[in-house]
Amino acid sequence: MSILKGTKIYSIITGTCPVCHEESMYRESNPYKLNRVFEMHERCSHCGTKYKIEPSFFYGAMYVSYAVGIAFAVAAFVISYLFLNSTILTSFFAIVATLIIFMPVIMRLSRNIWINMFFSYKEEAGEF
Repeated sequence: MSILKGTKIYSIITGTCPVCHEESMYRESNPYKLNRVFEMHERCSHCGTKYKIEPSFFYGAMYVSYAVGIAFAVAAFVISYLFLNSTILTSFFAIVATLIIFMPVIMRLSRNIWINMFFSYKEEAGEF
């Protein structure tokens, strides 16, 4: 994974600071602890980047989560219908199950994508 460091993909996948890639943005690394799924640090302790630029900043991530959810649903359909030769009804249930099981991952991933639209990696981002 370290070969991707310095790219937006690295920050999106790992959930690290989009500016320095040194610290996780989330207080809890496990997205399946549902009561803490949205808890984020206010700032990066390494470079001082403020994650919540303005009030309600992450509402925009809802639009991204729709697209990410569609991608997961399409993947579930392709796997169940085309590769496993399931019926349409079974494929529908596979899509629903996939979206429910991966909901916390989709929420975190969409936040990571959203914040990376506004910040870029800076190699020289030093101590705050």
